Formats: sequence, structure tokens, C-alpha cells
Amino acid sequence: MPMELTQSRIQKIWLPNDNRPALPRRSCGPQLANSPTVIVMVGLPARGKTYISKKLTRYLNWIGVPTKVFNVGEYRREAVKHYSSYDFFRPDNEEAMKVRRQCAMAALRDVKLYLTEEGGQIAVFDATNTTRERRGMILNFAKENGFKVFFIESVCNDPNVVATNVMEVKLSSPDYRDCNSTDAMEDFMKRINCYQASYQPLDPDDYDRELSLIKVIDVGRRFLVNRVQDHIQSRIVYYLMNIHVQPRTIYLCRHGESEFNLKGRIGGDSGLSNRGKKFAEALNKFVEEQNLKDLKIWTSQLKRTIQTAEALQLPYEQWKALNEIDAGVCEEMTYEEIRDQHPEEFALRDQDKYYYRYPSGESYQDLVQRLEPVIMELERQENVLVICHQAVMRCLLAYFLDKSADEMPYLKCPLHTVLKLTPVAYGCRVESISLNIEAVNTHRDRPEEAKKGPNPLMRRNSVTPLASPEPTKKPRINSFEEHVAVSSALPGCVPQEVPTQMPGQPLLGKACLRPVCHFLKVFSLLIFPR
Repeated sequence: MPMELTQSRIQKIWLPNDNRPALPRRSCGPQLANSPTVIVMVGLPARGKTYISKKLTRYLNWIGVPTKVFNVGEYRREAVKHYSSYDFFRPDNEEAMKVRRQCAMAALRDVKLYLTEEGGQIAVFDATNTTRERRGMILNFAKENGFKVFFIESVCNDPNVVATNVMEVKLSSPDYRDCNSTDAMEDFMKRINCYQASYQPLDPDDYDRELSLIKVIDVGRRFLVNRVQDHIQSRIVYYLMNIHVQPRTIYLCRHGESEFNLKGRIGGDSGLSNRGKKFAEALNKFVEEQNLKDLKIWTSQLKRTIQTAEALQLPYEQWKALNEIDAGVCEEMTYEEIRDQHPEEFALRDQDKYYYRYPSGESYQDLVQRLEPVIMELERQENVLVICHQAVMRCLLAYFLDKSADEMPYLKCPLHTVLKLTPVAYGCRVESISLNIEAVNTHRDRPEEAKKGPNPLMRRNSVTPLASPEPTKKPRINSFEEHVAVSSALPGCVPQEVPTQMPGQPLLGKACLRPVCHFLKVFSLLIFPR
């Protein structure tokens, strides 16, 4: 007999009417039909593996697939407090090789815990993994635990690109905290040579023909894809083929204040108020002052964004995907009217704003799925101005700043303010620019009742500048320091007397290298020039 179904009040989806426990919230994103996946990074140092790992993790978390990066370098820094020199990475350094293997095993244990007990669906194993022996160990681990494996190899043989990456990202690593840039650069290039001697690239034509993989060649100039197994792997491939690292700026703003904004009504298709028209003129002046080459302008298909764009006197493109969240039966109502006419719906939305779906309308979760093509195209473009709406802008901002589903619906995106986003090495820098035109405040803070309640939503696991701080990490492995003979420091380096601990990071102990020159700032540079 057909099973009786009950519609959930918050998401408006049909569920079996039985005593089975409700699905956890984390399962509400795109589902993996089969087993969890381990993404294994492959490549020499300074080839952009961590950049790809963090960016891919941010995307997967945003679309609702719980994903976490496991960087083996962090495990090594926890285990070995005294980084000395590239000698640690020499293949003939047996004690160091033993430590590095134990660090990899510790990371894999955490991968297993995340995928089997913590609700994770994808784990990114971020390490060099340059030998077939190491990759074989990972494949055996995955087979024993029933995990799928997808390899991402980053290949780049351009010495200028590699040197730029080392200068922009690697020299700011904790390994080189107390070293001048010249000595640090020399040491890191020797570290690369240590890996180069035993590097065995993936071979999809012969030895690795049965593996699922993508080779990213010369920072996205060329791709080689082999044996994609499922939907999520195909989405990963599509995403990697759309991103680029060329410097660019993305501007996000809402339309000018609308007539419905003045009346406190949500949705609808009203035109601009007088102050909204003044904002459009101010936005035109702001765009001229930015003096951007080949600026693309995108709007929704609603009147208020199009009126705002018309004032710029530049070509613009309308996207239906950028339309405001559909409030269904609550369209064109004030929040007071919703509370009076639909009190249960009003309370349910305050209870869970991300997953709540308006009757005959949308949820923030629906909006994220609708906006995925916009994100893909934003990743392909250079300078873009997106004129959109409050909920839409929150979703886009959450992607770039790695905000959780719990935070997303409460991000502040005021009217008549432009957010300037500049992608940097491992995240995005944001600058808020008010154009000094008064407007109503349409932001609703999280209700006190919702603040007090338990939060079952998963925190995002990628690390991005300006994202909410992650909880303090607990030590994952015991120190292997007793296994490592501390060699003398590099020339020009003075060991610290007091161990250094960064906020939210494990104790790193004495570093051996001096801070890099002041012009090298990890948050102001991209990982590669295109």
C-alpha cells in the first residue's frame, strides 16, 4: 500500500508518516546517492593545492554538501614545533619520513571520523601525495572504509608562476615566521627539489587509468579528466573548470530604495522612491570614479533593479535568477500583516530562517540552488557589478565570505551601500562603501528566542578571511618532536625564546624564520597571476 505522508511545516516537503526520526538538517542539501568521497590533492609544493582545496570546500559547503579540508601540513606543524630547514623533507631523512607518515595517518583517522560520525559527505585530503606508494595507502584506507576517491592534481612547470606563488603565500607560512625573505625563498625552493626527486605524476593513460581524477594544468590553461563516477564529482569538475585567478573586483549592491521599502512591504515589483532615484545617480558617479575596464553589470528582472541600472548609462544584463526570494502567499505584505494573517508561518520562519519555505514560495536554501549558475558565471568573469535584492545579496555574500547557513539570512546588506569584494589568496576581502543617501532600514535581527535555541546547523569548515571565527582547535595528535633532531637554524634566522600561538590555532612552538617583507601580505594577494 502507498505510505501515508506528512508535510513538514518549515520546509513544506513531504515526509513518511511513521516513527522514524527526522532527517538531520545537514541532509537537506544535495545528497550523495552513494558513499562519502575523499578528494585527494596531488602535486609539488606551491602549485595551488591549498588554494583549490579551500575554494572548492567553500563552494561545496555553500551548496549544502558538508565538506572539510584536512591539511597534513597543519598536522606536521602541530607535531614538529621546531621547523629547521628543508632537510626535514629530504627523502633520505628516515626519522622525518616516519613523522610525516604518522601525520598523514593521523589526518586520515580524522577523515574517517568526519565522514562516519560527524555527518561529513566530502573530505579534502590536502597534501603533496606525490608518490604512488602514498596514494596507494590512501586508496587502501578508502576501500577499507567504503569511501570513494577523487584525485585533483595541480601541475605547473612555469618557474615564474611558482616563484610568485612562493613569494605571495608560502613565505607567510608559520614555518617562515622568523626568517628574512631571501633565506626563506631559498629554503622553500630546496624543499620543492626534495619532492621533485620522487614525484610520480598521475598517469591516466596507463598506471592510473582506473582512478577518478582531474589534472589542472598551468593554472587552468588545460584540463585532463578521467573516469568521473557520479554527480558530485561532475559538479567538482565543472566548478574547477570555471574558476580563475586573474585579479578582479566584484561589486554587490541592492537596488535603490523602492516604494514598497517605504511601506515596509516585502517582494512585489514596485519602482524606486525619490531617494532610490538619488542613489541610482550616486551609483553612476561611483562607477565612473572606479574607472574599471570592461565592467559587466547584472540586474534582476524586477523593475527596481532595472531602474537603478538605467541611471548608469551602461549596458547591463538581466538575470531572472537574481530576482528576490519568492515570498509566495506573503508577497507584497508587511511583516505585521504576515504576523496577523499567518501567525504560524511567521513563527516558523523566525524559528529556522534558512530552511523555512514560504507557502507557494521559496526558502533561502532554494535561493542558493537558484543562484548557483550566477556564482559559476561570477567565477568566470573579471570586474562585475551585481545590482540585486536583500536575500539574493546575502546568499552571494555568504559564498564569498564562507558564511554558514545559520548566519546567511542575517547578514547585513543595507540599502544604498556598495560592497566591494576583492578575492585574495585564501578568501575574499570586503569593503563597505556607503553612498550617503538616506534609506529605510529593512534588516530584521535574529529573534531572541532563536538566539537561545540550540543550533543544529553545521559550521562551515573552510577557513576564509572575514568569516566567523572557528572554534579553538584541540590538538589532534601527540607531538613527535622526540623523533626529530633539531638542526641549526638557517642563516639570518634567530629562534624565538617564547613559543608563538596565534588566536584559534594550535601552539606552533619556536619558528626558525623571520617575518617576510612588509609588502607581502597573504590577505592582499592572489595565489597565481593569470
